[in-house]
Amino acid sequence: MSRKYESLIVLNTKGKEDSVDDLVGAVAKQMEAEGAKLDEIQQLGRRSFAYNARHLEAGHYVNYIFEAEPDQLSKIQSRLKLDGTVHLQHYQRLS
Repeated sequence: MSRKYESLIVLNTKGKEDSVDDLVGAVAKQMEAEGAKLDEIQQLGRRSFAYNARHLEAGHYVNYIFEAEPDQLSKIQSRLKLDGTVHLQHYQRLS
């Protein structure tokens, strides 16, 4: 049974500010490779962190809304955890 999810992903754009759209697209392709059907991608922009986390002062926030099976969600999380451009990721079930 496919469910709708929302994920907030913070991308590490240190040294890659000119290719943010490419990074957003690459993460979307990785999610689709694990079986997710993307509905919407919202780029929320670059925001500063309250403290330096892993030597980063800021990150590019992106909100992905997609449909996937529950077992695919864990595969997506595992795959993005290995991606060096993904700094943080958080998922929430919408329906």
